[in-house]
Amino acid sequence: MLTKPSVRPARPHFSSGPCAKSPDWSPDQLDTRILGRSHRSGLGKERLRLAIDLMREMLELPDTHRIGIVPGSDTGAFEMAMWTMLGQRPVTTLAWESFGEGWVTDAVKQLKLDPTVIRADYGQLPDLSRVDWGSDVLFTWNGTTSGVRVPDGDWIAEDRAGLSFADATSAVFAYPLPWDKIDVATFSWQKVLGGEGGHGVLILGPRAVERLESFTPDRPLPKIFRLTKGGKLIEGVFTGETINTPSMLAVEDAIFALEWARSVGGLNGMIARTEANAAALDRIVEARHWLGHLAADPAIRSKTSVCLTVDGADADLIKRFAKLLEIEGAAYDIAGYRDAPPGLRIWCGATVDTADIEAVGPWLDWAWEQIK
Repeated sequence: MLTKPSVRPARPHFSSGPCAKSPDWSPDQLDTRILGRSHRSGLGKERLRLAIDLMREMLELPDTHRIGIVPGSDTGAFEMAMWTMLGQRPVTTLAWESFGEGWVTDAVKQLKLDPTVIRADYGQLPDLSRVDWGSDVLFTWNGTTSGVRVPDGDWIAEDRAGLSFADATSAVFAYPLPWDKIDVATFSWQKVLGGEGGHGVLILGPRAVERLESFTPDRPLPKIFRLTKGGKLIEGVFTGETINTPSMLAVEDAIFALEWARSVGGLNGMIARTEANAAALDRIVEARHWLGHLAADPAIRSKTSVCLTVDGADADLIKRFAKLLEIEGAAYDIAGYRDAPPGLRIWCGATVDTADIEAVGPWLDWAWEQIK
């Protein structure tokens, strides 16, 4: 019988959202001058603009693309894009995990569109060559609940007539993204940055702005979805004049995370940390016959939300496995997503330290033996 390992991860936070805070985070390091002040005050607008400017810098985003802070986390941002822009052209939706399926449901049942749906099972990627770029295309860049990602942007047509809509919430700050291929991107601070939830980020390329200013959808739009007025983009949304009242505490938390990202080398540093973590977890998986990757093909395997298979596991076994490690303070929140095949899910984004990934390996062995 294995004894309990003597070393625990210093920060056993491996949840795939909200994700681990940055290593040096503490609440007393946040700038709290704006708390209790209006987000429309000079200081409020200054802090919101700083968050936008830091995101542009850290993502190496071209000036052609606008960045807005919007309500409702990544889901709110993506639905805002769907409700305001879809309907002019045919729609293609790609689904290989639960959030992609959610966009299918919205397109069919809420927006009453008749999309072409291209699906794949958990652990697989659809045939991207089947995509018709005469249509608007909706996809998740990194499937958080399946551990499957698109390998790159080569499959996105340069001469596309439709728009590319990328739900990129587990991808931004972890991969180099081809912004010339992305017309709409959404994410939330709670993933790779380890920020707080509740706010989404909407990135619009010039073709998306053109769509907004030339197309009026035949559906009512809630106030929090409206991005145009009088046929013109509401530019203030993309300079810090948010549609509704944001949590300025969450904004300050995001600013702290972005400044930390800058301190570790910006985008390249964040990518390097993510890749080191994913490689460390790969070594753990390769050394254990009872562990495997749900995404068998490394070319499409997520380097952030890594989904693992466990020999003979059902939902009850995974629940007990994860609970054991939580009780021991060795790993928090590593059970796979409820709609995914039973397994483990370990976040390897940049806010996690590689030493903590390495330290969790012996604890997985211990929990596996206890469960058996």
